[in-house]
Amino acid sequence: MVGSALVRQLKNTGYTNIICKSHNELDLTRQSDVEEFFASEKPEYVLISAAKVGGIRANSAYPVEFATQNAYIGLNVITSAHHNGVKKLLYLSSACCYPNSAPMPVNETDLFCGAPEKTNEAYAMAKNLCLRLCEYYKSEYNDDFIAVMPANCYGEGDCFDPLHSHVIPSLIMKYHEAKQNGMKQVEIWGTGKVLREFIYVDDLADACIYAMENYSGQGHLNIGTGEEISILDLAKLIGSTVGYEGRIVFDTTKPDGKMRNLIDSSKLLDLGWKPKYSIENGIRRVYDYFLSK
Repeated sequence: MVGSALVRQLKNTGYTNIICKSHNELDLTRQSDVEEFFASEKPEYVLISAAKVGGIRANSAYPVEFATQNAYIGLNVITSAHHNGVKKLLYLSSACCYPNSAPMPVNETDLFCGAPEKTNEAYAMAKNLCLRLCEYYKSEYNDDFIAVMPANCYGEGDCFDPLHSHVIPSLIMKYHEAKQNGMKQVEIWGTGKVLREFIYVDDLADACIYAMENYSGQGHLNIGTGEEISILDLAKLIGSTVGYEGRIVFDTTKPDGKMRNLIDSSKLLDLGWKPKYSIENGIRRVYDYFLSK
């Protein structure tokens, strides 16, 4: 999802010499393959959006895969970028890697003020390691490697698999199927009270390219909209967008995850970047994309 949006935005911005490899062409978890790719292609600028991602269910079920694959991807690409003289690199992490104990809205300096959310721990530990590695290469070798922490991302190209999808595509699938099958209610994990900040993927891609062109600081950057929505209100919005008129039932025996996850994006906003898409416009675009597929 994010990689495709980055390519779209790069092309829209005027960049043409873009090197892209699918997972079948280049397995980023294999160190030798990554080293061979960098030695052959010699890229000047690198944006790392590749990751093993999923919602609470997938993170809880497969911690080994989330920890190892994300660690391998980041370590292999970042170290190869250094060894091959890459001019600039951007590493994409996620705001879900911030600890539960962080004050709201979460500032960039709060990353290591506590432990990550338990349902997300394996993913967060791997991503935080790679984010820190960018900072280490900058401080020790003066490499222009930066990292960003976006809010929950959604959009065109999202994963609509029931086991691995995040909350927005998961709800879109549930409501669409409920409408198609005439179901009277939809069941959702948790209490519905948790608050989340979401960013449309085209806004995220635009912010990443803006950061590549305008930021070379030591610490990472948060990328968000500054707006929160409860899972209950999100469910109502998606239900309305899909046209489903049944009931919402929350399974309170299932985990909520972090109760709130709003990030402070003032550092990036002060550089001059602003988001373009509201949550309402974004959800409509995602549902249109879902229907087209």
